[in-house]
Amino acid sequence: MPTVDPMETDSRNGDFVFAVSAERFYSALLPFARPDTGADGEATLGGTFLYAGELDEEGRALLVAANVLGAATLCVTADPSAQRRAVRDGVADFLVTTLDEALRILKNQLRKHESASVCIAARRQTIEREMEERGVQPDLVAYGLSGLARFPAAFQARARRVEHSGPTPDHSVVTWTAEASAPKWLPKLDALALNCLNPETHPAEWAARRWLRYAPRYFGRLAQDRRIVSCNSEAAQEIFHSVQAAVDSGEIGVPIWISMSSPAGTQSAHAKPPAESGITG
Repeated sequence: MPTVDPMETDSRNGDFVFAVSAERFYSALLPFARPDTGADGEATLGGTFLYAGELDEEGRALLVAANVLGAATLCVTADPSAQRRAVRDGVADFLVTTLDEALRILKNQLRKHESASVCIAARRQTIEREMEERGVQPDLVAYGLSGLARFPAAFQARARRVEHSGPTPDHSVVTWTAEASAPKWLPKLDALALNCLNPETHPAEWAARRWLRYAPRYFGRLAQDRRIVSCNSEAAQEIFHSVQAAVDSGEIGVPIWISMSSPAGTQSAHAKPPAESGITG
């Protein structure tokens, strides 16, 4: 029976689409990030209030991206299953029933420049009307998502637009999947990938490093056995070959699928440790 690349399967299902959507929202949010005064010096959205609108699949992807960048984010849904899923997967930190509760949490997090995602269990139109009446002004608003085609005019006076971005032309996307014992081996692969991302030679790589460090925390079950990161093509090639070399040498003790999509095309490999491939010595 032929071996099937799970990432080829993922490309036809919701998990892969969700991961790619979240990564592209992350790219769309990056221009709004500001340098952090913390030890790492990375830019963040700390102190920024983002209104993400309806908590549908696109809204979930936006929340993941905003969480990674440290924003304080508000979303709304009246769908009980969407509420439970968001909390269970860690996409939403808080589930509340009123705008007052949400604002108390968000104001505290904004003051501390810390991330938080709050979901109000209510109809979006009701909450938006209340926000408008009370003069609640987000810093960023996601336009173009389902349910946000028409937005209260009062929000537009201050809020800056966030729009889902397409693939970055000069970047490559690398995805890898562990076939077994992912909680043990993925952190080792993450460390290998981080070593390939050097902000000193490519300043923009700080964003890829931050994504790789924080995204697994917010992806929930999707992050249990796989990773996805967008970076410059040179770094992507280095990650691709470093992962294969680590598996081939036995440093990584389980088979790994790794795929790299770039403007030049797509490469995939199924790397196996020596015990699995029959290599000795």
